[in-house]
Amino acid sequence: MENLNEYLKWFLNLLIEYTPRLIYAFILLIGGLLAIKLVRAIILKVMKKRDMDPTAVRFLLDILTWVLRVMLFIIVIAKLGVETSSFVAILGAAGLAIGLSLQGSLSNFAGGLLIIIFKPFRVGDYIEAQGEGGTVNEIQIFATKLTTPSNQVIYIPNGSLSNGNIKNYSKEVTRRGEIIVGAGYGSNMKHVKDVLTKIVTEEPKILNEPAPIIRVKELADNSVNFQILAWAKNEDYWQMLSDVQENVKLMFDNEKIEIPFPQRDIVIRNLDTKNLPS
Repeated sequence: MENLNEYLKWFLNLLIEYTPRLIYAFILLIGGLLAIKLVRAIILKVMKKRDMDPTAVRFLLDILTWVLRVMLFIIVIAKLGVETSSFVAILGAAGLAIGLSLQGSLSNFAGGLLIIIFKPFRVGDYIEAQGEGGTVNEIQIFATKLTTPSNQVIYIPNGSLSNGNIKNYSKEVTRRGEIIVGAGYGSNMKHVKDVLTKIVTEEPKILNEPAPIIRVKELADNSVNFQILAWAKNEDYWQMLSDVQENVKLMFDNEKIEIPFPQRDIVIRNLDTKNLPS
């Protein structure tokens, strides 16, 4: 009974001693979180005023938020009476161990920084990389989020993304398309070229500058292949290709120009079955 009273007395004294620290630490924690939120909002406002890239803004804010939270955590435990020097040493050792075990994640983090700094693409760009293609929705700390034309979501690690080839279809405002049109060998080449010129000239989505090019590309097995090189705005590119090919078919039909297709001649020979061995 006496031991129980002693333990109870010790606990009450400990509670009286640490209650102010706990209250202070709790207030500090709540105030710190609110302060981090306020700092984040202020920095976000400043970055937007300076017209910074939205991708860089989100990435930097995420890093800043986690750094401030770690600092706040160390301050709070210091107010609770925990020795911060030993804690920081433990935290550093744990960080080293985690870093060694998560080398791939650190590589992805570094890749994200490289993407933000050198900007091979931005949010909203359509890219092809690592065998995948899609619109960039978000550049996260460790991975980049793409949405394919069929509305599938793909996450590509930033490490492999920054070290590989990236094809950015949105970097420039215009894009050149190539259309191959085959005409029969019996067709008048000048007539075919005039018809193609008319199609290209009347297509509103084709830009006048740089001027489109129409030329013979090759004398193929079954056709004379003409090459159309035309420029369009990025948003009009695919529709331009479709419209030109549709108009080629319509105009060639009207002008009686043959559009050849692969053909094979089959020769059937009659054999004298009498002379064949039985």
